[in-house]
Amino acid sequence: MNSEKKGVFIDHIYKIYLDPKTKKEFYAVNDVTLDIKPGSFVTLLGPSGCGKTTTLRMIAGFESPDAGEIYIGGEPVNALTPNKRDTAMVFQSYALFPHMNIFDNVAYGLKLRKVPKPEISARVFDMLKLVGLEGMENRYTNQLSGGQQQRVALARALIAEPGVLLFDEPLSNLDAKLRVYMRTEIRRIQQQFGITAIYVTHDQSEAMSISDNIIIMNKGVVAQMGTPRDIYYRPANEFVADFIGEANFLDAEVERTEGELVRVKACGVSFNVARPEKNVESGEKHLVMLRPEGIRLAEKGIIPCKVLLSCFMGSYQLYHVQTADRVVKITDNHPVGRRVFEVDEEAFLDFDPIDTHLM
Repeated sequence: MNSEKKGVFIDHIYKIYLDPKTKKEFYAVNDVTLDIKPGSFVTLLGPSGCGKTTTLRMIAGFESPDAGEIYIGGEPVNALTPNKRDTAMVFQSYALFPHMNIFDNVAYGLKLRKVPKPEISARVFDMLKLVGLEGMENRYTNQLSGGQQQRVALARALIAEPGVLLFDEPLSNLDAKLRVYMRTEIRRIQQQFGITAIYVTHDQSEAMSISDNIIIMNKGVVAQMGTPRDIYYRPANEFVADFIGEANFLDAEVERTEGELVRVKACGVSFNVARPEKNVESGEKHLVMLRPEGIRLAEKGIIPCKVLLSCFMGSYQLYHVQTADRVVKITDNHPVGRRVFEVDEEAFLDFDPIDTHLM
C-alpha cells in the first residue's frame, strides 16, 4: 500500500440541527478542534448523541460543518465531495452490493477509476489474502457470516489506498467474541499499513484496546483527549471517569500538600493521595477517584467500612461496602488464598496513593 500518511486537523467546527419536536436549534458538534497525527489510530468515544458520528461524517464529507474548517493532509476539504477526499469509510451496515461476489465488491472502486484489469486482479487477490478471505472471491455476500462481510467491507476500503480510513461503529452488529477478534484484526492491519484511522464506537473496552489516542465527547464537545492509560488513570472530570470503566468518588477536603502527595480528609479520616498536575490549596473541595481494582479490603487500613455485598465472580471477588458517607465498589482480582469478607463484617478500605486521582 503506497498511500501517503495524512493527518486530520479540525479547526473550530460546529454543526447545528433543528430538533423536530421542539423546533429549536441545538449543537450536535460545538466548537470542536482536533489534531490527529498521520499514521495514528484515534477513536471517538461517547454516549449516544454526543456528536462523535456527526464529527466522523463531516470528515468524510457526508455532512457539512456550519462553521469551521476541516483539513486532510493540510488541504482544506470543506468544499470537496466525499469521493474527492482522500478517505474511505467502513460502515456499520457493511454497505456491500448483494448482487456482486466478493471479488467484484472489493474491486468496485478500482473499476470506477478504470484501473487496468490485470492490476485490479492482482490487488484484489492480495487484499483478500490480507483480510483472510483468500479463495472465497466467488462467493456472494449472502453466503458470508457477519465477520466475513465486515472483512469484505474493510478490504474494499483499504484497496483504494486512502490517506485516512474512517470506521463508523463497524463491529456493533457482531457477537461479543467475534468483535474482540475483528478489532484485533483491524488494529493489526492498520499498524501494518501505518494508515491514519479514525474510529467511532460507544464501547469503552473496544476503544481502550485499539487506540493510540481516545477522544471522549459529551454533548457535542470534547471532554478529554489522551492515551487510553491517561484517560483511565487521570480522567479530566467525573463524566470521563465514570464513562471509561468504573469509578468510586469520595468527597474530600484538601488539608495540605506534602511534596508529591496531598493530604485530604474524606469519609471522616485523613489520608494521602497522589498530587494532581493542577494546583490545589488547603480548604478546597475535590473528588477523590478510586478504581474498584485499586482498592483492597483488609482487617486494617485507611477508611473503615461495612460489607454490604460479597460475591464470588470467578476471576475476582466483588464487594460493595458502606463507608461513613458513600457506598464503594471493590473488585478483588484473583482472590485465591486471600481472606474473603462476608456480608455485615467490619473491615477497612486500603489503597496506595498512586492508585488515587484527585479531581
